[in-house]
Amino acid sequence: MSLDLAILGGTGLYNFPGLENVEKQTVPTPFGAPSAPIVTGHLAGRRVGFLARHGEDHRLAPHRVNYRANLWALHALGARRIVGVNAVGGIRDDLGPRTLAVPDQIIDYTHGRPSSFSDAEGAKVEHVDFTEPYSAPLRAALLAAATRAGIRIVDGGCYGATQGPRLETRAEIARLRRDGCDLVGMTGMPEAVLARELGVEYACLAVVANWAAGCGGEAGISLEEIYANLAAAMAQVPPILVALLAG
Repeated sequence: MSLDLAILGGTGLYNFPGLENVEKQTVPTPFGAPSAPIVTGHLAGRRVGFLARHGEDHRLAPHRVNYRANLWALHALGARRIVGVNAVGGIRDDLGPRTLAVPDQIIDYTHGRPSSFSDAEGAKVEHVDFTEPYSAPLRAALLAAATRAGIRIVDGGCYGATQGPRLETRAEIARLRRDGCDLVGMTGMPEAVLARELGVEYACLAVVANWAAGCGGEAGISLEEIYANLAAAMAQVPPILVALLAG
């Protein structure tokens, strides 16, 4: 049985409230184990899968996440649409803490992460068009769902994917701004391109946890404030996804 939607939960989203008829599934893949068992159930009458990207106890740093196993496992369960929920820092002036956004572009600054299923021994090399890194129909559906749920959301923006797990320096964020980045996070890549290789619709629902270094007039970044902002903003994610499924 296929999944109507799969959700990859980032920092601050380790389980998904409201799922009914819940089952946990361990899915073997050619690339090793996913970050956690995949939780399947029903939401708004539709079959949904949820996977905690960093593990259920947040044990995996961004560069240690097995992105290939995660995407492969969700695809093996029949996922044809995946929403990646990503905690990010805000760079652009209208993307402050507790804002939600659906970016439309991405720049990859990560390194050393297996970023293609073509890397596997004996695999055929596949070249995919990545001009538009996110699915336009799924992006539009997310934005419409947020409107129906009465939740403010920002349409568009460029996500800069950095290595982590440390936060960025002020100079690094200044560089990202010059490059055209509006948001900064650590898990947007290679997740997006792996979904593209599998032919799966993929979109990012970005949750702004803090101003990026040197932005918003902040002298520094408080981890306590980050977690408080995430708790408040992540509470808006389930109603959007319920509206997405019901729409």
